[in-house]
Amino acid sequence: MYKGKEVKLILENGDEFKGFSFGAEHSTSGEVVFNTGMVGYPESLTDPSYKGQILVLTYPLIGNYGVPEKEFENDFLSNFESDKIQVQALVVSDYSFEYSHYSARKSLTEWLKEENIPAIYGVDTRRLTKTLRERGAMLGKIIINNNDVPFYNPNTIDIVKEVSIKEPIIYNENKKNKKIVLIDCGVKNNIIRNLIKRDLTVIRVPYDYDFLTQFFDGLVISNGPGDPKMCKETIHNIGRAMKHNIPTFGICLGNQLMALAAGGDTYKLKYGHRSQNQPCILANTKRCFITTQNHGFAVDTNSLNEEWQEFFVNANDNTNEGMKHKTKPFFSVQFHPEATPGPVDTEFLFDEFVKMLK
Repeated sequence: MYKGKEVKLILENGDEFKGFSFGAEHSTSGEVVFNTGMVGYPESLTDPSYKGQILVLTYPLIGNYGVPEKEFENDFLSNFESDKIQVQALVVSDYSFEYSHYSARKSLTEWLKEENIPAIYGVDTRRLTKTLRERGAMLGKIIINNNDVPFYNPNTIDIVKEVSIKEPIIYNENKKNKKIVLIDCGVKNNIIRNLIKRDLTVIRVPYDYDFLTQFFDGLVISNGPGDPKMCKETIHNIGRAMKHNIPTFGICLGNQLMALAAGGDTYKLKYGHRSQNQPCILANTKRCFITTQNHGFAVDTNSLNEEWQEFFVNANDNTNEGMKHKTKPFFSVQFHPEATPGPVDTEFLFDEFVKMLK
C-alpha cells in the first residue's frame, strides 16, 4: 500500500515526529492540541473553535467510517458544525484507507484534499500527547517537501474575526416567537439548531456587532477560538447588555467573555480540555454530567465579585465550568450543551435559558 509522502511535525521545543501524508501536501503551522474523543471527527474538524490549531486525535484508528454527504437541513449542514474544515492540520496514529458506513460518501483523505488541509498519520500520538500534557500546548509546524514555514500562534491575534459572519442573519422568523440575539464568535451549527427547535427566532450577528440597536428578548454568546481577551468589542457589548438585565446564556468562549464583561479574569490552561468525556459537577451537589469540550482558556473563579457564583466545576482539575448571577438572569457554561459530537446530557440548559425569557 502506498504510504504517502514523508512528513515531519516539529514542535517549538525542537521535538520532531515523523509520519506520512494523507491530506493536502503543503506545509502549515499552528497551536498543537489533542482531543481524547473516540468518534466524531467530521464534527470536530468543522468546529470553528479549532481555528488556527493542529489537531491531534488520541484515538488510534481514524477514517474507518468515512465522511457523510453535505446535506442541508433547516439551512444548516446536518452532519457538520460549519461549512468547512477549520483546523490547520490533522495528526493521527493509524489512518484507515478503507471505510464503511451507510452514510459515508467519501474518504477522509478525499475530504481533506478537497479542502486543502494537510494531515499526517503514522505518528506516535501517545508520546506526542504525553509531551503536550507535561509541557503544555505548544506551537508546531508540519513540514512536507522540505518547505519550511514560520511558527504561527493563533492566540496573539483577533482570530474570532476569521470565523464570525460578516452581516446579520435571521433564522426561524415568526412574530409569535421570542427573539434571541446570537453573538457569532464561531458558533457551531447545533447551537442554532437547538435554539430553533425551541421555537425561537434567532438573530445571528457578527462578534463585534452593536446588537443593542435590535429589539430582542434574550442573548446567547457562542463558542469560538483563541484568547477571549482579544474580543474587546464583544466584551464591551456584553457588558452593556448586562446593564439592561437582558437574559443571557454563554457557551464555551461565551463563558469566558461573560466573565470578562462582569469584571472577572481568564487564563490559559496548560493543555486545555478537548474531548467528549469531560466530567463536570453541578456546584454544591454530587451530580456529575459527562460533557463535550473544546477550549484552551478558563475563567478565574476567584476574580468574580460576590454577585456571581460558580455553576459547574470540572471533576478532573477543579477548573471553572460555568457561572451564574445570584439575582439576575445570566448564566454560562464552559462545556458544550449542544454536543455534536458527544453526550446530550446537558441539553436541558437551553430549556433553562428559554424559561428566563419574559
